[in-house]
Amino acid sequence: MNRIGKPIRDLCPDGVEHQTLGQVGEFVRGTGLQKADLRDEGFPAVHYGQIHTFYGVHATETKSFTDPEIAAKLRHAQPGDLLIATTSEDDDAVAKATAWLGDTSVALSGDAYIYRHNLDPKYMAYFFQSTSFQDQKRRFISGTKVRRVSGASLEKIRIPVPPLEVQREIVRVLDKFTQLEAELEAELEAELGARRAQHEHYRHAALTFGSDVAISKLGDLAKNLDSSRKPVTRDARVPGEIPYYGASGIVDYVSEHIFDGDYLLVSEDGANLLARSTPIAFSVSGKTWVNNHAHVLEFTTYAERRFVEFYLNSIDLSPYISGAAQPKLNKANLNKIPIPNPPMAVKEQIVEVLDKFDALVNDISIGLPAELAARRKQYEHYRDRLLTFKELTA
Repeated sequence: MNRIGKPIRDLCPDGVEHQTLGQVGEFVRGTGLQKADLRDEGFPAVHYGQIHTFYGVHATETKSFTDPEIAAKLRHAQPGDLLIATTSEDDDAVAKATAWLGDTSVALSGDAYIYRHNLDPKYMAYFFQSTSFQDQKRRFISGTKVRRVSGASLEKIRIPVPPLEVQREIVRVLDKFTQLEAELEAELEAELGARRAQHEHYRHAALTFGSDVAISKLGDLAKNLDSSRKPVTRDARVPGEIPYYGASGIVDYVSEHIFDGDYLLVSEDGANLLARSTPIAFSVSGKTWVNNHAHVLEFTTYAERRFVEFYLNSIDLSPYISGAAQPKLNKANLNKIPIPNPPMAVKEQIVEVLDKFDALVNDISIGLPAELAARRKQYEHYRDRLLTFKELTA
């Protein structure tokens, strides 16, 4: 922050001129590039959806290309232009901008604008992230489900225009903040990955048993309460505070409950039975409503329930799953799943150890986004300070 102060003091002692985006540049609407027109090679091309999902503050290469014959019919952004996605279902994402810094021109789809201007490209892209831009933009957004803003409206937004040297110094500082944020995220993600790998190792070791340990069918260890489940269509649900569970967790909150206690829910159907991107067995407590996409199991002790939960989430269940288009773990197959059945004292010890690892991983999982959010808030504060200037009086 100290280095930025000197050029501002030297070059902007009385403030800077504020102009509209229409005064410092022009908006050119993108044309009919469809997703089906995108290729792995050819003429560089950007679809507006990729600005939301793939591109950051700036880009020097494109994710996609199109045929030269198609590109010849489209409007092209030049190096230094902004690429702006003008539609989204999220107001914050409307008018997300990327500075195109590649060596060639690039074709742009509809629902996007090219912004040609005479300022530093990355200074412009950072301004489009600023609170000042967001606040001014909101009053021009229209639409119901799909929200959008027009080039004519964006032209009215005012921007501080400091000397080019100051713009470049602001970019240098914000680039450094962006780099530090990325490094922190990578560091915290690596730590979380290491903890998860450690947890997987200990879980596998704890749940691997010799031939001397008895095996029981799951149906003999738990009471199945599936007959008490009741699905309710979305329109028929009465909103409330009681969690309404489906195959992979909470899908809604309702005003009444079916169950009241501690249970293990096991996914009955859905692609996640094979993909395992989220746990297929998960404990619930208190008042709940469960639809017919999750089995409901009741155990006599906490240790029994958690032991089975850990075990089911650690094994391959594909031999018990039927259906290809819609994988299903029916009640009969669920009851047949063999579960190691060591003495209760052993189960309690295993659960105690794995609960501690679970808590550690969960603490990091919660702490990671919290730490990143705090750093982003700090970054946004300094970004807004750097992009805020006293307006030069005539």
